[in-house]
Amino acid sequence: MTNNQDSISNNRAATVHRKTKETDITITLNLDGSGQADVATGIGFLDHMLDALARHARFDLTVRAKGDLHIDAHHTVEDVGIVLGQTLAQALGNKRGITRMGHAIVPMDESLALVAVDIGGRGYFVFDGAFSTPHIGQMATGLIPHFFESLAHAAKLNLHARLLAGADDHHQAEALFKALARALNQAVRIDPQLRGRIPSTKGSIE
Repeated sequence: MTNNQDSISNNRAATVHRKTKETDITITLNLDGSGQADVATGIGFLDHMLDALARHARFDLTVRAKGDLHIDAHHTVEDVGIVLGQTLAQALGNKRGITRMGHAIVPMDESLALVAVDIGGRGYFVFDGAFSTPHIGQMATGLIPHFFESLAHAAKLNLHARLLAGADDHHQAEALFKALARALNQAVRIDPQLRGRIPSTKGSIE
């Protein structure tokens, strides 16, 4: 095994705790898990989506979040996205040997979603889609792309998400989260052809 291969972490896991006046969040993430999820944010629909994310990405994910839900869900959803992004970045370490890019197209009944990611060290988010109702459970539908944006910037991902078809907002949102999961599952995988090298012509991914 080469020195580069030796530098690939054998423990691609991390825990991040972030506390502000608005939220108190702890997230533990294991990229090489089996899809086990233990999520409690106080927002039922967000819990459901994070559970789907973990299971379909094959990540082990624990989330504990307390937020100012007496105001609304905005701060909690946003900050969970930020902390999940920070945890993902820490778990990836120096990013040696990762596939780096991934994409998925996922159906959910009448809905169809596409997500593409590049773990390239540049946070950018593009969303193309629309929801027909203001809320799914306690969660405003406008917070779904905002969660993706918060995750993308905190993890320094280039993330494109697009709704290709759909009528039911629950189905559309679930298709998006499952597509994100499958795209991340692909992007974080260790590519044996790289032999531990950084997947960038720059020689590093910040």
